[in-house]
Amino acid sequence: MSKLILTQDVTGLGAPGDVVEVKNGYARNYLIPQGYAVAWTRGGEKQVEQIKAARAAREHATIEEAQDLKARLEAHPIKLAVKAGAEGRLFGSVKTSDVAAAVEAAGIGSIDKRLVELVAPIKTVGTHEAILKLRDGIVATITLQVVAAK
Repeated sequence: MSKLILTQDVTGLGAPGDVVEVKNGYARNYLIPQGYAVAWTRGGEKQVEQIKAARAAREHATIEEAQDLKARLEAHPIKLAVKAGAEGRLFGSVKTSDVAAAVEAAGIGSIDKRLVELVAPIKTVGTHEAILKLRDGIVATITLQVVAAK
């Protein structure tokens, strides 16, 4: 087992700054090369504090603000215009940065693309869902209306 410090949010494992123990192969072949984690060391405790401070700065300031943003996000579907072919298949797919830009363009507020998690890859026009992790325990599920750009 390897002891690691997470540098990014890993679904099912933890949040940035968490110290976790995972199997050696998972650490060596996936988490560390992808930049999701670094090896735990005695001097790494300072790094844990820096990661947690950066995470707190990215989170919305108060629980009330996060709940207000969640209500605004869930109240209205977000329209996203992307290039698509004749059958409704997209040229490429919708990325988390596209969703964050669409939320900001809709005038709801600015969000970090790292807070967005797509339920499934979006490769066709239509209605899709995305999850926004606004704060610990506050998760908004938004509806995306993907339409073909003209």
